[in-house]
Amino acid sequence: MGGTMTAESVEHRQQWPVPPEDGYTVDDLFTLPNLPSHTELIDGSLIFVSPQRYFHFFVIELLMKGLYRALPAKLEAVREMTVVLDRQNCPEPDISVVHASAVSGMDHTRFEPKDVLLAVEVVCPDSESRDRTTKPQKYAAAGIPNFWRVERGGGDEPVVHIYELDPLTKAYVHMGMQRGELRVDKPCALEIDLRAASRD
Repeated sequence: MGGTMTAESVEHRQQWPVPPEDGYTVDDLFTLPNLPSHTELIDGSLIFVSPQRYFHFFVIELLMKGLYRALPAKLEAVREMTVVLDRQNCPEPDISVVHASAVSGMDHTRFEPKDVLLAVEVVCPDSESRDRTTKPQKYAAAGIPNFWRVERGGGDEPVVHIYELDPLTKAYVHMGMQRGELRVDKPCALEIDLRAASRD
């Protein structure tokens, strides 16, 4: 027989919400109590984020600093904020470049696809499939015009894959892979030294 259940064991047991028959919705994501920080909604399922690795943190910081320097006043770079793609898909890109006019104030919590010009995902071991396939497909279908996928190369060097949306097929076209220095002209002209992420 199983072990005896005590009052203490019941008290300290984590109670996870039971998924609805048709899956969770955007309303659930923003109203369910005690969800871990940066929980995402993908195809009606809640996705919990694993502890962040230093490479992930450092590359996001590096890209954010470069974007802050380059973006015009009409654009804003934000990190890890929800983009509501549809009723059952609310991912959090690692970085989004949005229209500054879409930010309503300091209590703003989410963006619509029409607000977003660029989504960036830094690939992690626990989210490889989502970052490489699931999320880009959904971003493209929602009409987000630019996507960067950042992989960890040799010597901890970030490798940035650049994608642009084909408006006819609603799919991303791979425009190239950049390492060492990132140079693009969308969503604006910018240069970022990626070698700063490599540590001896």
